[in-house]
Amino acid sequence: MSQIILPHDHGQKQIEQELAHAPSQASFQTVADLFKQLGDGNRVRIFWILCHCEECVINLSSMVGMSSPAVSHHLKQLKAAGLIVSRRDGKEVYYQASDTEPSRLLHHMIEKMVAISCPAEGCRSKNTPLP
Repeated sequence: MSQIILPHDHGQKQIEQELAHAPSQASFQTVADLFKQLGDGNRVRIFWILCHCEECVINLSSMVGMSSPAVSHHLKQLKAAGLIVSRRDGKEVYYQASDTEPSRLLHHMIEKMVAISCPAEGCRSKNTPLP
């Protein structure tokens, strides 16, 4: 990014230097697209489940109390965002969270935001009291 000179000098030249090294607009759009996945609580819940196990649409539908087509719709969006992956085994398709940094960060953020106890490796949110 080129040097930005602000029209009004408020004595804060540091922001001009920071803007010169700011990520591109495309990078911010990528982040916004990932955050769009958080716009639906059911999709966040499905993603959270898939961070902890690999499952098929039928089982996911039962877990979240939604129809298979509705779950498939959310899975399609999560997959397009690169947050989940799928594999076929015969006629069945199984889904799980992708092993990517954005996926791991989103999972961690969900855990922290809702203060849910994470069943993996005995981790617990600091806000959840121990039994």
